[in-house]
Amino acid sequence: MSEQLKYPVLLVHGMGFRDYKHLGYWGRIPNALREMGCQVFFGGQDSNADIETNGKHLARRIAEILAETGSEKVNIIAHSKGGLDSRYAISIAGAGDMVASLTTVATPHHGSKTVDLLMKFPDPIIRFVGWCTDIMFRIMGDKKPNSYAVFRCFTTAAAEEFNANTPDLEGVVYQSYACVMKSPTGDFFLWLPNLVVGWIEGENDGLLTPEAVKWGNFRGILRGAGRRGVSHCDEIDLRRRPLCKKAGEGLRDIVEFYRSVIADLASQGF
Repeated sequence: MSEQLKYPVLLVHGMGFRDYKHLGYWGRIPNALREMGCQVFFGGQDSNADIETNGKHLARRIAEILAETGSEKVNIIAHSKGGLDSRYAISIAGAGDMVASLTTVATPHHGSKTVDLLMKFPDPIIRFVGWCTDIMFRIMGDKKPNSYAVFRCFTTAAAEEFNANTPDLEGVVYQSYACVMKSPTGDFFLWLPNLVVGWIEGENDGLLTPEAVKWGNFRGILRGAGRRGVSHCDEIDLRRRPLCKKAGEGLRDIVEFYRSVIADLASQGF
């Protein structure tokens, strides 16, 4: 890379996972960024805490990183709900002056019409599912899981309210990316959600459509060079290997995408 990134990178995970040392959320991506000379850190927030709880944690985490590195700011790269947690940290929890840029990948900034329909199930059932989920994530290490609140934050109404109450801060660069699967067979874990969301909303990454994730400077839709496309799991290198073997039009390896993000941020002086 011709230019070195000025500020450290903070990788912020989405829901349903933690920043485990030996089972990382981000696959090969952190090492690829380190090879480019980046200082890489992780958010370490709860898997299924609400946005407010995780946002406050991230604000504290950013302050720790600045104290450790002596840097003035960080560049945040966030996946899925991690982008909402990061926006809260920046706009509400006091981290705005400590953040140079926020890059979100498949973050539900505008909610999901599919979740709107799912939330029409009787509320006691949804609360029971949330309670069971919280038990599991407490075992996994969450301190304050609140799955019911997390489920609700993905509705379009909740997203509209969150956006109104969490305005972008001047001085922070916001950019976003979307991904799409080419067919349900592209991801073993997400084939059914891809079908359902596709029927209700249109092309998607197995969970979210491009329209749902646009925020700030929308940089476009990532499409795979192969037949599988790019799923919500592929976005964080869950399989730990390239998307396809053959080069062609579209993305061959998700690691290439993250390298390009870093190169672009470096060219902007971040």
